[in-house]
Amino acid sequence: MDSAGLSAGPSFTVGIEEEFKIVDLETGDLVRDLPDGMMEAIAEVAQGQVGPEFMRSQIEVGTPICSSIAEARTELAGLRRAVAAEANKHGLAPISASTHPSAAWSDQLNTDKERYNALAEAMGGVARRLLISGMHVHVGVEDEELRIDLMNQVSYFMPHLLAISTSSPFWHGIESGLKSYRTSVFRALPRTGLPDEFSSWSDYRRHVGVLVQAGVIEDATRLWWDLRPSDRYPTLEMRASDICTNIDDGMTVAAMYVSLLRMLYRRRKGNQRWRTYSRMLISENMWRAQRYGTAAGLIDFGRGIIVPYAELYEELLELVAEDAAEAGCVAELEHGRVILERGTSSDRQLAVYHGALDEGADQPAALRRVVDFLVEETVRDL
Repeated sequence: MDSAGLSAGPSFTVGIEEEFKIVDLETGDLVRDLPDGMMEAIAEVAQGQVGPEFMRSQIEVGTPICSSIAEARTELAGLRRAVAAEANKHGLAPISASTHPSAAWSDQLNTDKERYNALAEAMGGVARRLLISGMHVHVGVEDEELRIDLMNQVSYFMPHLLAISTSSPFWHGIESGLKSYRTSVFRALPRTGLPDEFSSWSDYRRHVGVLVQAGVIEDATRLWWDLRPSDRYPTLEMRASDICTNIDDGMTVAAMYVSLLRMLYRRRKGNQRWRTYSRMLISENMWRAQRYGTAAGLIDFGRGIIVPYAELYEELLELVAEDAAEAGCVAELEHGRVILERGTSSDRQLAVYHGALDEGADQPAALRRVVDFLVEETVRDL
């Protein structure tokens, strides 16, 4: 990267994508297909910022390019309202959670589009199990070499972002024992998980080229890593997190990601860099985040001990304080303390579920109560 590019700096613009599941308000079950005209009606209101996902019961929304987290929240809140308003006309509602508490993937249909049909054909039963949703955060990093350098460094923090975003404790009506079961389902696909470390943009493109030339993938959009250089936009795309049920929780995750990138860039300008660790070590923390969320802590590799997540989060706040202030997202980061006090979506879903069981509800009724919680929480505070 030349000195002119470094002095100009990245834009750090923000774009957020969310994937919602659509449920029947009467039964709490996922719909198998959307009513005729529903997607088109939402797209008209949302000015095209909405589209289908792999499963017909899902809808994806994406904000335009935003200059701040506050702007992204405003855009995302509008999209959630648009989806909910149109769904309600049909007796339906969106839920913002990475798994549905009781739905079975075998009951679902994939969207009849060439891209999705090709995915289903290539991946077989593994693809048909993808009844999961995520949140993707794009941050503008225009220089390609810098994009790779920041990807190498910020990979360390992917477990921290996953842990505080967890929203998928159930699978097929069973309490999975994991706070992010979405991660387990997604890991069955190839080209998922943490990215490798690359020495340069050309090194990254050379590796992609091997797979393209072999006919394994058409392009780099088929790399589904937790963190990747977008093949469509000049952004570094974070895909590690679950989708947050509460919109403000999601803004905390996005704000921390932006602030971490800003911090790493600031350190780079001072000839400092975050130490890079092996995928083996970071993957261990990813597993801890997937299994326990914020409840059991992550490994501090330098000290060789497990540190409680609340302590780690305070360290992160201190680490990025200057950068969060510059980005105007201090309040969003401080909301992380609220998440830690009352729990992530997974923690709250489990509390609702066990509370219902303790009151004498049977398992289906307890799971239905979780769905009702998700319906309400998805549109709270919009």
